[in-house]
Amino acid sequence: MVREPAVAGQFYPGTKGGLINSIEDCFKHELGPGEIPDERGESREIKGLVSPHAGYVYSGPVAAHGFKALYEDGIPETIIVIGPNHHGFGADVAISAEDFKTPLGTIQVDKDLVDGLQNELVRIDERAHSNEHSIEVQLPFIQYLFDDVKIVPICMLKQDINTAKALGEHIRDAVADRDVVIVASTDFSHYVLKETAKKKDGKTIDMITASDAEGLYRSIRDEHISMCGYGPVAAMMYGTDCSSAELLKYSTSGDISSMRDVVGYASIVCR
Repeated sequence: MVREPAVAGQFYPGTKGGLINSIEDCFKHELGPGEIPDERGESREIKGLVSPHAGYVYSGPVAAHGFKALYEDGIPETIIVIGPNHHGFGADVAISAEDFKTPLGTIQVDKDLVDGLQNELVRIDERAHSNEHSIEVQLPFIQYLFDDVKIVPICMLKQDINTAKALGEHIRDAVADRDVVIVASTDFSHYVLKETAKKKDGKTIDMITASDAEGLYRSIRDEHISMCGYGPVAAMMYGTDCSSAELLKYSTSGDISSMRDVVGYASIVCR
């Protein structure tokens, strides 16, 4: 079974040529890293990545920073992509066993790891993935840069800290002897003034770069921050035992187009 693209032609171009051009434009954009990565590294220090999931016109240049850093760090065996469930369908923590299709082709799921991750918390449930964009928008960047990397898609409906910790620690144990990167898909503040977004998002980003998952939840609660993927981010933090996190880029949709209320985006790597 193959999961067909749900947001091709909406969040990113629906044709192969158009999508390649869009990805390359993201890398070369003034808010992007400024160039297409061309030197693949071998150090493999990056274990986690926070990446945005809005339409490429808004968040693509920010996402490009993280994927460029990952490419220059080396090729992992598998990339686990954890995203929030925006639609409310499916299991609390839903893993997919289906390969995913985009205009760039089909990217294979690591079925051995999918099998190994299933337990009372993590359940196969394709309903959660059928219309969800938070994982799908990460995949063309992965396909563009890496030829044969497999993925494990995990969609979180339940995002409380206990669920995030249980998921992250379960992933950590399951991949202890494997070369895996966890991508946490999230946008930050939603539809607030640009100045407000930068101030509030700065507090959550400080918690992430300090490897403080509990602090992340406190900042979201105390500042009433409308970050949609805090669960995936916390799960990534617990799953990687991140000792060094670095903000590569932060911007908002207001840096792309003039608007009163903006959405915040960040690219963060965990080593």
